[in-house]
Amino acid sequence: MKNRVNILDGNTFLVSDERGNIEASYDFPTGLFSFDTRFLSTWILTLDGQLLHPLSIDDSRSHTTRFFLVPGEPTHYLDAKASVIRNRAIGGGLDEELTLLNHSEQEKEFRLRLEIGSDFADLFEIKHRGEKKGRTTPTVEGNGLRLTYRREAFHREAMVTSTAPAEVDSNGMTFRVRLGPHAEWTTRLHVGTVIYGARGEDIRAALPLGGERTADEIEAEQYALITRAPKLTCDCEPLAGAYRRSLDDLAALRYESITLGVRLLAAGLPWFMTLFGRDSIFTSLQVLPFLPELVRPTILMLAGLQGSRVDDFRDEEPGKILHELRYGETAGFEEQPHSPYYGAADTTALFVVLLDEYERWTGDAELVRRLEPETRAALAWLDTYGDLLGTGYVWYMTRNPETGLPNQCWKDSPDSISFSDGRLPEFPRATCELQGYAYDAKRRGARLARTHWNDPAYADQLEREAAALKERFNRDFWIPEREYYALALDPRGQRVDALSSNIGHLLWSGIVEESRAPAVAAHLLGPRLFSGWGVRTLADDQCRYNPVGYHVGTVWPFDNSIIAWGLWRYGFRHEAGQICEAMLAASRYFDGRLPEAFAGYERDLTDYPVEYPTACSPQAWSAGTPLLLLRVMLGLEPQGEHLIIDPAVPTGMGRVELLDIPGRWGRVDALGRSRLPSDEDRPAR
Repeated sequence: MKNRVNILDGNTFLVSDERGNIEASYDFPTGLFSFDTRFLSTWILTLDGQLLHPLSIDDSRSHTTRFFLVPGEPTHYLDAKASVIRNRAIGGGLDEELTLLNHSEQEKEFRLRLEIGSDFADLFEIKHRGEKKGRTTPTVEGNGLRLTYRREAFHREAMVTSTAPAEVDSNGMTFRVRLGPHAEWTTRLHVGTVIYGARGEDIRAALPLGGERTADEIEAEQYALITRAPKLTCDCEPLAGAYRRSLDDLAALRYESITLGVRLLAAGLPWFMTLFGRDSIFTSLQVLPFLPELVRPTILMLAGLQGSRVDDFRDEEPGKILHELRYGETAGFEEQPHSPYYGAADTTALFVVLLDEYERWTGDAELVRRLEPETRAALAWLDTYGDLLGTGYVWYMTRNPETGLPNQCWKDSPDSISFSDGRLPEFPRATCELQGYAYDAKRRGARLARTHWNDPAYADQLEREAAALKERFNRDFWIPEREYYALALDPRGQRVDALSSNIGHLLWSGIVEESRAPAVAAHLLGPRLFSGWGVRTLADDQCRYNPVGYHVGTVWPFDNSIIAWGLWRYGFRHEAGQICEAMLAASRYFDGRLPEAFAGYERDLTDYPVEYPTACSPQAWSAGTPLLLLRVMLGLEPQGEHLIIDPAVPTGMGRVELLDIPGRWGRVDALGRSRLPSDEDRPAR
């Protein structure tokens, strides 16, 4: 697999090969991107007609990279007579410093050539191999090259300039350099990107950070955010490394929304560098005890874009929370429905869960009162548009069969929801975790109504509905002979009987009957689901199981963090610790950065977690995973004006101390040490 190197600042990012070159293809989105548009699709450096090859790459920081390069084939590196250093930084646009070094004892002439081009492709066009409908025009302007793309009112530009004189043509720049013995030459390239609005201005210029930023400004802002997080000291090096890397990645993934001008977390590089309702909510839940300031803007953005009408093209319905928001050409011309798109059946309940959890941690009652209409609308959606069949469950079936998502749960790939024998159920579908989220949302909504909206009657109603849902769910979804909950119900009410990781989310929601929780926990940590590196999305004896299938056998770190949280909530501290240990052990093989997903092979078979070939990395809810696991290990739970600390650090991890945990109680410290699990650790529910 060809190595790729990426740098990012929010949703402006660059993906290149190990030489620093960009050769666009439809296999993977390489290039310079901002707000879903590729501004560079060709960026290829040669010296005297030869490609350069990497000796070393310094990519220790998220927004800068250095490449140390020499000409020739790998067998001819010995005593290279010249080398090139590419030092690049991103911040709205791209800055790249090229340094050419002559290592010989004689004066030399060199021809350094940079091929430059842009297709201005939309990310959806890359992913689905679409055709461009506009036209790119290159224009030589003195010592620079302007690349312009227009399609009606859709207008994007990239302007490439150099500090050193260059021979500029429509395909790039050539530098003819004469260097004395052991001398060096440098030029600085800048790629400015412009996203034109209706008035002919860069629409990012009016945002608080104003579009382009220097590397120093980016580093200072990220450092300031990271220093506000709690300080971790521990004996477990994988935990310390994963915690620091997660904070770095979360800081780097923040971007400014054009819609409301607030800072949000992009979901993941490269495909999902935008707002995703589900990803943003789960990431917010993960980071809340550490960086609560990241959460409020997400809540406000989701509330501000809440569905208000029935729109079949966008799967929009009154009260529904969005799935995805895009800024590119295909969304602008309504070739895709993502402006925004509402095709998610879980985000609406999860929005209520997040708002309640946020208030419990921060004490921000003003936000709860301010968003009372939006929260009531979300709760109403669960029992109206969400209940397609009128059975008291949340179902999904897209209103837009052409470009809408068929599966509208977190496992949204086409084959992710199946019977044990591999058959795919008909639509609409009611997956089990959707019912758990709805149950939790009703209980939390009742708390908000009683304590903040002064509406005890509504609170009583929601509590009755939640209790009825729990009773109904445990009757209809439980498979007695197999002792686990069905993955889903089909439209005839038949149980979709595959064994999947979704049952772990049921523990987190609290909908599982106490007497059935031990069986659920046993399945999650049993050999069919647990690989040794984590819980697989699908058990290995199911017909569609594939250890490298996107949602049918891989291990997802975010999924495991929610499962660990659910196990902890039901008192299974040892089992939660097993997942924490597995995830942190896996993180060592990814330099502390857990990817979107990795393969579901047995730990004993591979000795290391096998990469999933197209996993996003960094991915927001994977970056949030070590934080939530740390919360689970330290047993952090808000209770009124106090933070309950009930640690259960997995055996072998030693001492774990978290200092300055923020919340409505001010800032507190938590300390935990490894201990052996016992039945006495289980609290009563």
